[in-house]
Amino acid sequence: MVKLVSHKSGKIAALIQSLEGREFDAHYLGYFHCFNQQLFFEAHEVLEELWLPQRGQTNDLFFKGLIQLAGAFVHIQKNRRQPAIALFKLARLNLGKYPGIYESLDTLEVQNLISAWLERLETEEKFRTAALESIRWPKLVISEAQPSVKP
Repeated sequence: MVKLVSHKSGKIAALIQSLEGREFDAHYLGYFHCFNQQLFFEAHEVLEELWLPQRGQTNDLFFKGLIQLAGAFVHIQKNRRQPAIALFKLARLNLGKYPGIYESLDTLEVQNLISAWLERLETEEKFRTAALESIRWPKLVISEAQPSVKP
C-alpha cells in the first residue's frame, strides 16, 4: 500500500488521514468520498496523488480513467460540454482495459454510466441548457460483495 501525504490542501490531507488503515488505500477511498459529494475536482486531486507515483504500473490506466471521469464532471459543472465529452471518451477507453470487477469497482457499470452521460451531452438539447441544480449526479460504489454504480 502506498502512503502519501497530500500536498494539495489541508482539507484533502485531513480526508486522506481519516481514511487511513482501511482495506483500500486512503486516496482511492477518498476519490469515491469526494466524487459522491460532487466534489469532482477534489476527487481528481485525491486520486492523482496515488496515481502519479504508479504511472506505468498495473493500475496506471485504471486510476487515470477514474481521474478523467471526475474531470469530465468538473467540465460539466463549468458548463463545458466538449471537454467533458472528450474526457468521458478517454475515461471509457482507459477503464475498458480492465476486467468487469476491478479494485472492487464494476468497471462495466462505470462504462455504461459514461455512455449514458455521453448520449445526454451529445443529443439532449434540454441538457445543454439545464441548470446544474437539476442534474442528478451519479454515485460510485465500491464493494467486494456487490460492486455497483448508482445512477
